[in-house]
Amino acid sequence: MEEQLETINRQLRTKGYKLTPQRAATVRVLLENEKDHLSAEDVYMLLKRSNPDIGLATVYRSLELLSELHVVEKVNFGDGATRYDLRSSDQEHHHHHLICTECGTVEEIKDDWLLPMENRIAKEFGFKVLDHRLDFHGICKACKSKASDNDHKAVS
Repeated sequence: MEEQLETINRQLRTKGYKLTPQRAATVRVLLENEKDHLSAEDVYMLLKRSNPDIGLATVYRSLELLSELHVVEKVNFGDGATRYDLRSSDQEHHHHHLICTECGTVEEIKDDWLLPMENRIAKEFGFKVLDHRLDFHGICKACKSKASDNDHKAVS
């Protein structure tokens, strides 16, 4: 985690910003809960435990700056909440998501499946893609299994 914080610190410094204690605490919460896709309110509630003096406005400002600097990505999974997802420094593009419309689980796809399409777009349209994001909405394996079990019980 310290290595990731230092990488983010360098990203901020190259753009003229400092990794303030509040920003560092915000990033630390995101790193510790990376799979949870936290909202600003979630981050705030987790931060309040160890930093009781931090305000919600500070968390919002920190997340907004980190988003502008492409340290985090704002994502919306259709539930009305803006969530924050750390960008991986070892990947050129943001990762993709499988979003279950039944239970709300979110699974990440780390592979960049759209790179061949980007190359084709560049070749055919002369368009340089700077970034992309792909979210699939559907029903996860567990919910499909539950539905199948319920269908079998209804038939019996």
